Amino acid sequence: MSGMQRTVLMGDPAHFSVKGGANPHTRTRWGTKRSVDRALAQQQWSRLRDLLTELGVRVLVVPPDPAQPGLVYPANAGFLSELDAEKPHAQKRFYLANLLPTRAGEKPHYRRVLAAAGFDVREIPERFRMEGEADFFPVAGHYLLTFGGIEKQRFVPALAIPPWKRVYGFRTDVAAEPLLRELVAPAGVHRIQLVLEAHYHGDTALCAFGPRREHLLVYRAALAPGCWEKLAEIFGAKQLIEIPEADAERYAANSFCFTRRGESFLVMPGGISDTLQGRVRERGITPLTVDVSEFLKKGGGSVKCMIGDLGPTALA
Repeated sequence: MSGMQRTVLMGDPAHFSVKGGANPHTRTRWGTKRSVDRALAQQQWSRLRDLLTELGVRVLVVPPDPAQPGLVYPANAGFLSELDAEKPHAQKRFYLANLLPTRAGEKPHYRRVLAAAGFDVREIPERFRMEGEADFFPVAGHYLLTFGGIEKQRFVPALAIPPWKRVYGFRTDVAAEPLLRELVAPAGVHRIQLVLEAHYHGDTALCAFGPRREHLLVYRAALAPGCWEKLAEIFGAKQLIEIPEADAERYAANSFCFTRRGESFLVMPGGISDTLQGRVRERGITPLTVDVSEFLKKGGGSVKCMIGDLGPTALA
């Protein structure tokens, strides 16, 4: 279909701050919430937006709301059916996610922007906790559903200094699987369990990239035993690239892939090793890096968390 342009959501960072402190990146070892350098965050956000724009990506901006600082991470807004299909906006269904309580107020903001852009906006039943494409995303014609235990976030005693620790848990309930299977049928859905709270969403440990999303970056330590082997069986061992620990800590998997006129790119966080970038290049993909460290160090999200993927959509 002609007249299509890759489109994404990004959230204006004017009010970016740590509100709930709901992942390990948002708090100090003493449990206090981190303070955001908003000027730096604005600069980094603008650079990412400008890079995408320069590459021909259309950016829809979610206006800021001082009560909802998490709007800067619209990968959690929900997910789009038939993400890579070249169809008009109105023929694509966007399913709004059910976020943790401190971010639940973001939903009306996403609905307004998406509806104004012409998408068919729907909702996941409230009984299901799931955080959008951060935990439910396509890989080579299949979908991965990443999940972990949903915990009441709290401080608990510990034999350490300080003598307590915070329990964070994960964000998406595997109970949503039957519904998600129905929504993306006939594509298959495969479960992958997460085990590291610092990698609390699947898109912090896994990244599908390439023209058909056929390659997969994987941080093996963030997945439950047996998951690497399961991925190798489904997608082929040669398609998997294991992420070294140093790159994983920089959220190498939290990257954004897209293809334009036959050329494929992978926008990755700044600081990713030359070795890992080289392994991406070996597959015919161009890696591009951008520093969004303020969003990772203070909020627990990097490049992909800051982008809600809307796929190819009709030009206005």
